[in-house]
Amino acid sequence: MKLVVFISFLLTVSLTSAQVTQKRTLSMLGSPFEMTVVAKNIPEADSYIDMSVAEVSRLENLISDWIPTTPISQVNKFAGLKPVKVPQEVFDLVERTIKISELTSGAFDISYASMDKIWKFDGSMTKMPTPEEIKKSVAKVGYKNIVLDSGNSTVFLKYEGMKLGLGGIGQGFIADKIKSLLTSKGVVAGIVNISGDINCWGKQTNGEKWKVGIKNPLNKDKIFATFPLDNSAVETSGSYEKYVTFNGKRYSHIIDTRTGYPATGVISVSVFAKTTELADALATGIFVMGVDVGLDLVNQLPGIGCIFVDEHGKIFSSKNIDLKKYKDE
Repeated sequence: MKLVVFISFLLTVSLTSAQVTQKRTLSMLGSPFEMTVVAKNIPEADSYIDMSVAEVSRLENLISDWIPTTPISQVNKFAGLKPVKVPQEVFDLVERTIKISELTSGAFDISYASMDKIWKFDGSMTKMPTPEEIKKSVAKVGYKNIVLDSGNSTVFLKYEGMKLGLGGIGQGFIADKIKSLLTSKGVVAGIVNISGDINCWGKQTNGEKWKVGIKNPLNKDKIFATFPLDNSAVETSGSYEKYVTFNGKRYSHIIDTRTGYPATGVISVSVFAKTTELADALATGIFVMGVDVGLDLVNQLPGIGCIFVDEHGKIFSSKNIDLKKYKDE
């Protein structure tokens, strides 16, 4: 459900102050994965990046719904049949996703994986699905039918055919776990960037804060604002490339699982938060909710900021973000 729009980094690679900045880019989780760390020397930095890569693999084998042996896949396999015991960190993650579902009135819902795939965004659709097909496609979606037992650490899906998918939060969860791992090892600064799910801590070797530039999806060559990140995270969800148009109306590839219809009116959303997990999930949720309702929600959440770009290219931001302040940085 998530599509990264454009994130650009202003990185400093330096050998000053007896520190180095080392960056490695590779492909993991089916997406670009970029790890940047500040360390005493290159071998030390590489060892931390190796730890990060190993952590991604460990977590993928816990939460992927594509790998049949993961706890999440087992929960899906026994949907409607029996509860499945899962590791504590998986249980806690599912529990937090339900809270975000409640916060967003179901606009974010990890049971979205139960949807029938009646919408196609590869240019092959020639007509709208019928209202009956759309309604049926989401019949098995519903976070309220995820049953948690904290005493036994089990997850149970009430109905056969229900499925969990962590595509709207999993990368953010992993980015946070990597940051937590490396800070526990004494890494003073770094950036985790999993396909646009970005979390950072510390500062660049020149003493400046890390920065991210947000681009307008309707003008890929133009950064409309650059923001400093101070021990915080940002995530962008968008639909600027994957959409379908019927009767002059643009339908995003991000589906509102409450109705079965694609979200409309928004092209991208960037969310700033202390954790990538929350930024990731909220970006999907408020994209579906739309500009007015999404902004109203974010304006009530301490420490959270967001930027919307609507289908006409108009930019909106939450009350705690002054775009003029960051426009010329």
